[in-house]
Amino acid sequence: MTSPSGPREQPLTDAPVLTTDRLVLRGPEKGDLAPFTRFMTSAPSLAAQGETVSAPEAWFGFLAGIGHWRWHGFGFFVLVERAIGAPVGRVGLLRHEGWPDIELAWHLFEGAEGRGYATEAGVAVRSWAFDVLTLDHLHSYIDVDNARSRAVARRLGATTDGSRAPHEPEAEIWVHAKA
Repeated sequence: MTSPSGPREQPLTDAPVLTTDRLVLRGPEKGDLAPFTRFMTSAPSLAAQGETVSAPEAWFGFLAGIGHWRWHGFGFFVLVERAIGAPVGRVGLLRHEGWPDIELAWHLFEGAEGRGYATEAGVAVRSWAFDVLTLDHLHSYIDVDNARSRAVARRLGATTDGSRAPHEPEAEIWVHAKA
């Protein structure tokens, strides 16, 4: 794949490439570290939740994401907007140590919110999880005050009974069931 900035870099994982009408979902590449670091260190959405980190912590998180693909065979996809060829966020599957189930999670970089990217990519990742990985459900752990993420979960057809995640007491468990 070639972007406006030139040929695609070497992938850092064995992640498949998924496509939607407006997005390419792919594994992380070295060039994704800078936009990821900007997001993790200064995004207003993370700052509002007290979740920004230092640049070294972002670097560690980026590398942990690569390891997640190796360990589990799934992880975060980088969302690349086809029209501009640049990363606009991440959507993927997570299963950290001690978590009760596999999470479908999303993060949009500043300026990409409100365009439907999280929902569009969430549908693609959820389909891949159900059809290729043969999972029968996924969870999303969403902070009770995060109205935008709760709206994405609803658009994806997820439901919650208000139960809280044991590893994150401020987060409700949203369930994505295979149809």
